[in-house]
Amino acid sequence: MHKEFLMGNAAIAMGAIAAGLNLVCGYPGTPSTEVLETAAKNNNGRLYVEWSVNEKAAMELGAGAAYSGARTMVTMKQVGLNVAADPLMSLEYIGIKGGMVIMVADDPGPISSQTEQDTRHFASFPKLPCFDPSTVQEAYEMIQEAFEYSEKYKTPVFFRPTTRVCHGYASINVKDSDEYKTNTPEGFVKDSSKWVIFPRISYNAHMNIEKRNSMLSDIFSEYKRNIITPAENSCRKGIVSHGISYTYVQEALKNNEKPSVMKISTPFPFPEKLALEFMKNLDEVLCIEELDPVIERELIYVCGKYHLNTKILGKLTGNVKTAGENTCDSVYKNIAEFMGWDIPECETPETPPLPARPPVLCAGCPHRASFYAVKTAMKGEKTVFCGDIGCYTLGNAMPLDMVDTCLCMGAGVNIAQGIGKIEPDTKCFSFVGDSTFFASAITGAVNAVYNQADMTLIVLDNSTTAMTGHQPHPGTGKTMMGQIVDKISIENILKGIGLETVETVNPLELEKAVETVKRVSSEKGVKAVIFKSPCAVLIKPESPAVIDENKCINCKKCINSLGCPALVISDGKIKIDGSLCTGCGLCSQVCPVNAIGGEK
Repeated sequence: MHKEFLMGNAAIAMGAIAAGLNLVCGYPGTPSTEVLETAAKNNNGRLYVEWSVNEKAAMELGAGAAYSGARTMVTMKQVGLNVAADPLMSLEYIGIKGGMVIMVADDPGPISSQTEQDTRHFASFPKLPCFDPSTVQEAYEMIQEAFEYSEKYKTPVFFRPTTRVCHGYASINVKDSDEYKTNTPEGFVKDSSKWVIFPRISYNAHMNIEKRNSMLSDIFSEYKRNIITPAENSCRKGIVSHGISYTYVQEALKNNEKPSVMKISTPFPFPEKLALEFMKNLDEVLCIEELDPVIERELIYVCGKYHLNTKILGKLTGNVKTAGENTCDSVYKNIAEFMGWDIPECETPETPPLPARPPVLCAGCPHRASFYAVKTAMKGEKTVFCGDIGCYTLGNAMPLDMVDTCLCMGAGVNIAQGIGKIEPDTKCFSFVGDSTFFASAITGAVNAVYNQADMTLIVLDNSTTAMTGHQPHPGTGKTMMGQIVDKISIENILKGIGLETVETVNPLELEKAVETVKRVSSEKGVKAVIFKSPCAVLIKPESPAVIDENKCINCKKCINSLGCPALVISDGKIKIDGSLCTGCGLCSQVCPVNAIGGEK
């Protein structure tokens, strides 16, 4: 063993490798992304690593490897689990041979997600065991235990860290490479009665799953990470917590009265016997958890089943907030009110309000040019602009104001069709990035062609998965294993499914881009414009633009039209921040008096 200073996601990856991981696949999404990236960086030569086109593909790939006796890990964030739900529900009925851990990172807040979802609920839906780590060290150790349980009981298991565990850092004990477990897959053994799902097989499997989970509830009551810390005195109050919230509880109890505390590390199957032991001599129990009252409801059930008079408090009773992530301060306040502590009034000096810093597209981002080209081309027309998940969601901000809808990955293509069916006089546009196109928009494009939609698909191709850290995708010509492969052409895909008009243009050539949008959008049926220009973060910037103050009339059209962060007002005059400007040249094409040019 030795010490390493690791991010939680890195600890999860290193723990999985130490457990004998054979294959890891997934789809990038904050806060989960670094798990797979760390595994790739620390590949011991026996590991296959893949960014799959989406979470469903990853789930099925991981299942196939687990059928063959491999130890597999599938990574995603909480909304990605929605995409993977279809194979997951059937996979639990079929079961596996090797160990399979589904690492789903939840995002309370939400900090960088569309939704606040609680994967602990999802665990009970397909009836999968769920592991919920509290610290970076525990995440490293627990992921290894998760593989053992998965393999022993021949079931996939959830591993559910949250943002503060995923992105927290700690100096932890990790195994030396000679301590790693080595797993040699047996290979796939044909058996249609085992691997082919039929109703009769599912019926029998369902009964066996229920028996297994009942048994696991008892086993998890003995699991070393589900712990009870008794009160230091005769206090008849208790606190139940889990995950990162448990560490906040521990912090709040420092130098204060200590009630009984129970930590739940396996929310499903719930350790019922342990909870019964914990509550039998308590009058009141406070549940502190993220996000939903999962533990709280389980405790209420246990009280009812065993006729306990213990009062359960938490989110359902209004004692803990019902949305958002917990913090040290919020947990301390919850416990202080529960325990009857005096909450000191802290006099803090008034601080000036922080400046507003809304997220914006980067300086030089080609998406800004794409949105502006479409906006200019469609001026005066009745239009709707359906957005999608990615950097380009920021096209909703003023002054662009070019994202009218955004639901989930790939949805914009079909939403545009739905609006068009009800409002045929509206010119419907769908914006989708290149990575999202491969992940989940292809089916929407097929649907549009098949069902005779009238819409314009705008593909914003910046040759990367920019929002989550520039991961490769099928259009980049490179895999996560470093292999150079043929790029999959979005243009060829669109033409292959029946689009007759597919044009590719550089959005930074503004006049040509505007003309292309006008011409293509005027056609009937499904047509597409691919705006192709690399992400500004990945290219060497040109010399920054400069403003000829003798020509500038201070009309502010460049600022009011584009909203580029490199364009600023200083002393009442338009200036260009040379430290931000990439020299993309868009503002020079917008300026009505040609006052913006290249280097002096």
